[in-house]
Amino acid sequence: MAEISARKRIWGWYFFDWASQPYNTLLLTFIFGPYFAQTATAALVEGGMAVDAAKAQAQAYWGYGLTVAGISIAILAPLLGAVADSTGRRMPWIRFFSLLYVIGSGALWWTAPQDFSVIWALFFFGIGLIGMEFATIFTNSYLPELHEDADERGRLSGSGWAFGYAGGVLALLLIIALFQATESGKTVAGLTPLFGLDPATGADTRIVGPFTAVWFAVFMIPFFMYIRDTPNENAPKYQVGQGLSDLAQTLRNLPRHPSLMAYLGSSMFYRDALNGMYTFGGIYALGVLNWTITDIGIFGILAALSGAVFCWVGGRVDRRIGPMPVIVFCCVTLIATSLLIISITPQSVAFIPVADGSALPDIAFYIAGALIGAAGGALQASSRNMLTRQGNPERMTEAFGLYALSGKATSFLAPALIAIASDVTGSQRLGITPVVGLFIIGLILLAWVKRDGDFAK
Repeated sequence: MAEISARKRIWGWYFFDWASQPYNTLLLTFIFGPYFAQTATAALVEGGMAVDAAKAQAQAYWGYGLTVAGISIAILAPLLGAVADSTGRRMPWIRFFSLLYVIGSGALWWTAPQDFSVIWALFFFGIGLIGMEFATIFTNSYLPELHEDADERGRLSGSGWAFGYAGGVLALLLIIALFQATESGKTVAGLTPLFGLDPATGADTRIVGPFTAVWFAVFMIPFFMYIRDTPNENAPKYQVGQGLSDLAQTLRNLPRHPSLMAYLGSSMFYRDALNGMYTFGGIYALGVLNWTITDIGIFGILAALSGAVFCWVGGRVDRRIGPMPVIVFCCVTLIATSLLIISITPQSVAFIPVADGSALPDIAFYIAGALIGAAGGALQASSRNMLTRQGNPERMTEAFGLYALSGKATSFLAPALIAIASDVTGSQRLGITPVVGLFIIGLILLAWVKRDGDFAK
């Protein structure tokens, strides 16, 4: 078999971000999430619940569903990472979780309003989300193998994330231009939704499920063509017992590596807060500002474009000064953005009243979306690179498993706190407030993180 060049390996790795990003962009944040909230709200109102209470309850359902998926990922992530490291094989796991991604996203087609089931919608969404998250764990672990210079990995991580955002932008453009109907029955491009999709049955929105599945299946081809496991002739096919033993040893040794432990704790909180913003941003705009799903799609394009640009920029800054300053700056920006979002209502911005019918609240929310895309994208790219500095180079998949564990051990926290706050206050706006505290905790814990970690030679 011909040797695969370093350039092809890098581009093959980039294509995972391109292929997987629509799950976040189309399903989690901007299209299916708001559709779920809209459809669940309508069902609750039909059942006799008041509109505002129904909106808060639908947001709570979404939060509880994500909580269950997050707990499942937290339990299994470090174990599977340890098993993969003990065997030297990651690709079989990537194929398996890619299959879950395709099945879960494709099945969202069967969520029509006429026979809508909250449980089944959340079940299939959770299956796809678990597939996406676990595939990400294993693909991220290839990053140290793409370049031996740790400084260059920041550039590669940022460029990969930017490429993924570009894929998300294109996917969103295709959905709202070709499929998603506006109130006129036409798409924003003035077209009848392709394939005769009927907006009355939600088909023009539900198509994002199969679309995301096909997109992933097609664009994962370069990844599978150009990425290979490092051969290990002596490794057994699977070694669950050894994987468990290695994981237990790693956990016992964590206190001996305070920088890694502090980083896992810090990223646990700030990534959880960021995921809360991503997950509930579209639902918030739908319920608080009364946006349409098409409006949210345009908002998503703006956020993804800013994310693509600033991931690329952040990757270059990361290469020059390291990931830590990028992470700190992004956390501070996101704290300010969270406070801005909480202050926005149709009648006010920054708690200052505006005239009835003013476009200022919508403009402010678009600005907030651009800031979330820019700071959130750069934060995730530099966080991925920071982990390669903090983890044991010989146990990198396990390190990313622990990274996923730290991200998911409390991944239920933001959705659960948002769900509880929404339930208790009966307000979507006040329901978002917990993310501010999570960002602040994450920022404080960074004080104990060393630039090059505990394993630097």
